[in-house]
This record gives sequence, structure tokens and C-alpha cells, in this order.
Amino acid sequence: MGRGANPKQRLSAPESEPAAPAEPPGRPQPAAADPHPPPPRPRPSPREGGSVPSLLPAPVPGWRCPGLAPGACAALRSVRRSLSPGTRELLLPCPGPTAPEGPDPDVARPFPALAPVPKARDASDPPPPPCETSPGTSRSSQGAGDRGQSRPDPRSTMSALLKSLVGASEKSARIAQLCRQEEALFQLLIEEKTGTDKNKKFVQDFKTLADVLIQEVIKHDVGKEFPELHGHICGEESNKFENSLGETLVVQVCATQRDTASLLFKILDRNQPAAELLAAAIHQEVALQDPALDTVGLAIPPERLAIWIDPIDSTNQYIRGQASVAPVGGICPSGLRSALVLIGAYDRSSGDPVLGVINEPFFREDPVTHRWQGVYHWGVSYQGTSLCSLSRPPLRPEPSVVLSRSETPAIQRALRPLYGERLRFASGAGYKMLCVILGLAEAYVLSEGSTFKWDSCAPHAILRALGGGMVDLEAALQAWRAGQRGALPELTYSQPAGGAVGAERWANRGGLVAFMHREHLDVVLATLATAAL
Repeated sequence: MGRGANPKQRLSAPESEPAAPAEPPGRPQPAAADPHPPPPRPRPSPREGGSVPSLLPAPVPGWRCPGLAPGACAALRSVRRSLSPGTRELLLPCPGPTAPEGPDPDVARPFPALAPVPKARDASDPPPPPCETSPGTSRSSQGAGDRGQSRPDPRSTMSALLKSLVGASEKSARIAQLCRQEEALFQLLIEEKTGTDKNKKFVQDFKTLADVLIQEVIKHDVGKEFPELHGHICGEESNKFENSLGETLVVQVCATQRDTASLLFKILDRNQPAAELLAAAIHQEVALQDPALDTVGLAIPPERLAIWIDPIDSTNQYIRGQASVAPVGGICPSGLRSALVLIGAYDRSSGDPVLGVINEPFFREDPVTHRWQGVYHWGVSYQGTSLCSLSRPPLRPEPSVVLSRSETPAIQRALRPLYGERLRFASGAGYKMLCVILGLAEAYVLSEGSTFKWDSCAPHAILRALGGGMVDLEAALQAWRAGQRGALPELTYSQPAGGAVGAERWANRGGLVAFMHREHLDVVLATLATAAL
């Protein structure tokens, strides 16, 4: 499948504003109409309609959850009764509207069907050490001791890796939705970052248990299938979390759902229903139903790759939980729409981004069930071959640029003559990059070093797959002023910044410009190169 193809896609930083108290519970009011309608987004396929299914299948007479011990279903139903009606819908479904038969660009499709959970360990099996991750079986290890078997096709391995990352993003989106659904539960999950983990841009910077859980789920699930990536799957968050009792605990995915629930019980201040609810989501398998993922035929050995994870980009907007922010020109200035799951793979040697997955867990709220529906996007770019789930957006006669609200007045003054009223503002670095990917803006310009490798790796890979890119703004301006008009220095992902500590080692210190069309990048650089910045 070549560039420009539009295969079926699922409808399902540390850069945002300072955090504010979460919105009071209650149903959001409908957003006001957008006075500047956006360009049309790529049309989804017919199978992308419907409501979001629950985390667990509906009980039927004589039914027992596959892979769960006897009595576990009754325990889960007990958990269900202790939760609000909205959260119950995520555990056990009720009939909802079905998708129309034909394509509809305004209908989001549900999360893919859930595969049966593997058979529970037999009582005669030796128990694993407490909270130790099961090693599993990978494609690379199958048949390793049998010299008569041929090695797996690298192209099928790459397809499997992409599906693994997409599947991990889907499970992550469910966890993000689940944690956000129950306000009382959500308040247990927030912790303020301090020291070298803190983004210096913010007076207060937060992480949530959802951030840490998602990061550890991705590490566990992908690392289990591809052990050659162990030690090369890195994320934004520390996996240490302090509960209200002052206990510092290490968050990880355990070998069994019961062990994970036991660990979460300690982290969540002995809240058993919340612990069991999250453990069920963590250990449920996701079965993807996206044939386009099987068409990826690039031969990229996984041992040449490493992965950056931003489990929830725009965490502060995720904490605020605003669902009814009106878009301007198709771009939401703030709110849950800017909270994304970002997973990017890069070449360990060159540092170039190779593969990206962006998941939007809060793409649309179902007006009937008030459950969230989401969408994912992916792109691969390697050695001149590019594949993507999206089509490349065309150049528009009236371009726009998206900025952070904290962007310097000098940059805003320099760009205003180019864009006039089409100077847009939004929260979340990943979301602003996604706006460029979707053609809602021609460029995202950031003059400060307030984004990080985990913010930009996944969007950068998708931009490259569509013919765009992401340059280091400071280095690109130096090259432009020196007369360089060819290839400009793009961001890379394998080397830490010298002289920095903590999270700052992985900051994009020179700022950046994300772009889709090189012509537009040239206009931005020519303007900024002569401006008094």
C-alpha cells in the first residue's frame, strides 16, 4: 500500500497549560458551533461505526469469564454495583445504537473486539514470584532451539510490531477513558511531579496513575512479544507512585490479574473496587480488526529499533476533563480532545523516527451513552518507503499555523502577517502536531525547548510517512541564514542533550517546526530568519 492510500482507521505535551481543578461532575453542555469550519477529515470506513463495547462481555446463563477463577465473575459484578452508572457501562454493556451500513464521516467506530483471555494457570503449575512479569513467547524466540526451522520473515515481523503497538495504544485508550469516567476514582490517581521529573515550564506539573499504568502496560505487552526491545522501551513517567498514606510503590503489570489487583489495592489507598476494575482493563486482551495493518511489508529488524512512549500527552487537560470545548477552525483550544496516547519507534543508530501511532481516546462522546469513542492513526517511514493510515492533506489557499498560548510575543508578531486571523492556539504538543498531520494547520511552530522526545517521536514518524517532517527550529534557522536550502536538520531521538539532567536530557531544546509541505516550511523559516526574535 503506497503513500496516499487511506486504509481503514479506528474511530474509538509535556506541553499544555498549568493544571487547574477538575471540572465538577456532570454531563457536559454541547459545544458552540465552530465559526471557522475545518477542512474535511479522512472518511472512515463502514466498520468504524457504533458504540464503545465494555471491558468485559455481558453475562449469559451458565457463562463464566474465560481465564478467570470460579467466583471471579461474581466478584466483578459486586464491583460493578459499587460504581456509578456511567462506569458500570464500561464493565458490562447495555444494548446501544449500531453503526449505519454505509460510510459516514461523523460516526466513530468502537474499540475492536476482545479476544478470549488465555486459560488461567493450573493449580499444579509452579507459582511465579510475586508481581513478576511473565516472559511470554515472542516471534523472535519461537523455534530458536530448532535449527531445522527457518527464521521468520522480517516483513511479517514488522507488521506484527505495528499491530502490537496499535493494540497497546487501544488498551491504553481504554484505561485512559476508564480512569476519567469516575471522578471519585480519578482523584485517587493524581500526583504532582517534583525535582528532575518536573517540566520547568509549569508552576505545577502532574502525572496520574493512568499515565504510569499506560506506560507500564505498553512496556509489558510489547516487550513480552518482542523481547529484543527490552531495555529500549522508554517513557515520560517514573513508575514510582506515592499513595495518600505516604507509601512509595513501584507500578508494574504483574503475572496475573489477581497480582496486579493486589498491587493496585496498595497504591489506591486500599480501594478494592478501583483496583479490580483497573486490573481487569490491564489484563484484558485486545483483538484488532484492521486488515490494513497486515499490508505493512517493510523489513525492519526490531532489534534495530527503540521506542518512546508518552502515555497521556497533555496530562493537565486530561486532569481538567473538559469535554465541551468549541473548536476554532477545527482545532480545539483545550479540553480532553488534546489528551493523546503517543507511541513512536526510532532507529537506534541514526535516531530517525521510523514508526508512529497516535491514539485519540476522547475523539467523540456518544450523546446517548456518554461513553467516549476514539480513533487511531499510524505511519511508517523507512529507507524511502512510506505507509500511512491517512492521506496527505493538500496545500490550502488560506493556510494557518498552530501555536502554544505561551509562545513568545516576538514569534507571534513575526507570524501574524502571514496568517492574520488564522493564528490558532491549542494545548498539548502532540495534539498540535496531530493538527498538522490532519491538515487543520500547515505548521506548528514552537520556539522554546519545552517538548521532549516522547512528545514528538510518534507524530514525527507519521509526518515523514506523509511527506512532511519536523525540524529543530534553532538549527534550521542557523542553516537558513547560512544559505542552506536543501535538507534541513530534523529532530532525532537516540542521543540525550549534553549537560542536562533528568527529563531535560531528552528535551527538544532548540524548539521545532512541524510541517506537512516543504514550501510552507520555507515560508516560515524565511519569515523568522529576518525577524527580530
